[in-house]
Amino acid sequence: MSTTITFSRYGEPGVLTVSAAEVPQPGPGQVRIKVHAVAVNPIDAKIRSGHMAGIFPISLPMTPGWDVAGTVDAVGPGAGADVGDEVFGVASVGGYSEYALLDRPVARPYQVSAQTAAALVTVGEAAFRGLDRLGVRPGQTLLIHGAAGSVGTIAVQLAVARGITVIGTAAEADLDRVTALGATAVSYGEGWTDRVRAVAPDGVDAVFDTSGTGVLAGSVALAGDAARVITIADEAAAEYGVRFTGGDPADRCPEALPELVALAAAGRLSVPVWRAYPLAEAARAHQDLEAGRNHGKIVLLP
Repeated sequence: MSTTITFSRYGEPGVLTVSAAEVPQPGPGQVRIKVHAVAVNPIDAKIRSGHMAGIFPISLPMTPGWDVAGTVDAVGPGAGADVGDEVFGVASVGGYSEYALLDRPVARPYQVSAQTAAALVTVGEAAFRGLDRLGVRPGQTLLIHGAAGSVGTIAVQLAVARGITVIGTAAEADLDRVTALGATAVSYGEGWTDRVRAVAPDGVDAVFDTSGTGVLAGSVALAGDAARVITIADEAAAEYGVRFTGGDPADRCPEALPELVALAAAGRLSVPVWRAYPLAEAARAHQDLEAGRNHGKIVLLP
């Protein structure tokens, strides 16, 4: 049997309970891993609370979580890794567990910890996808909203590594951290468009909104074209002619992870992990996440 975290009804973090489940068996192309770390993401809390029930139907009880890292301990026919390999990726079923199945295991270099690899999966893919869909090129100027957040932090580093000039909006307390990542930091809030124009008088080539804080109208004005703006966080995107990315699994970029983990292994990408909790403290992790206490990713350790 495997220790796992489940919830049998929607509700507050307290609905998350420690349960026992059969150890999953890998099918064709799959590997099973002994999970060493699993990331806690906002989508996990939204699903648990029932906020996503209308657009993300689930069967209860459910084990949340997708972003995992661990050691392969069983393989199915045609699997892309061998027993003993250190891998990470997206779990095919709930990752808040001792064991998980992966359809697309990605090799984890020894320079990258299991906690960092797990923390990288969802936010790293989202950052990579935003830049990819915008088609930003070296030498262009990119404005990133929420540059101090989990996705924004990676997007800034990835863009800088590609030779893109980055302007990042963030809270006053986070400006130094954004600057340290290689961006020109601008405080958000009233008057943010004027502050961006002051550092980019010719405007910006593209805008990546990771914050969802009502910045799309100003972003379109700065970029000069709604097609040059993309959001992963603002559900009002269609009102401004802006593309929303992330709702359709077919829109994802699985090719992101090998590039991102290579940058992390080379010391060119930092993925802040705020705190690691034992798996049994998943409810506490969700409480911290929903209260906004974390400054970086939260991971669970089975």
